[in-house]
Amino acid sequence: MIRPITPEDTEALLALASSVALFAPDQLEELRQLLTASFSQAGDTCPFWLTEEDDGLVGLAYCEPERMTSGTWNLQLIGVHPQYQRQGRGAKLLLFVEQTLAARGARLLLVETAGTPDFEPARAFYRKHGYNEEARIREFYAEGADKLVFRKALSA
Repeated sequence: MIRPITPEDTEALLALASSVALFAPDQLEELRQLLTASFSQAGDTCPFWLTEEDDGLVGLAYCEPERMTSGTWNLQLIGVHPQYQRQGRGAKLLLFVEQTLAARGARLLLVETAGTPDFEPARAFYRKHGYNEEARIREFYAEGADKLVFRKALSA
């Protein structure tokens, strides 16, 4: 079941983010701060978190509007616990995000990811689901670590 997060989900979501093994400890602390801040926000133009539950939390997504744009959002985080990957759960979660945004009147969804070899599965996932590489910023994250921006137009 995909649902919005609650404050009680915080520790389980951080453990889930850690299990995906793409986050450094300081980044997990940033996630904690984002989670805490998000509980005081509501409305169609506010960031939102979703989780998938199946005998515990197994997937998560975080999406926020791009500042100074009209209807452009950025998928900042999507992940599925390794034990539950390759079962269509990430695709289901991504589709739910897209449908939620389209219902809110969003026009575009952007996804940023690294251009390093360890992120190739993520890039393949986005391509498979209709995202096109829109931009590349060389050496963005570190030497040899480009930032890639994928884009998908949404419709209501």
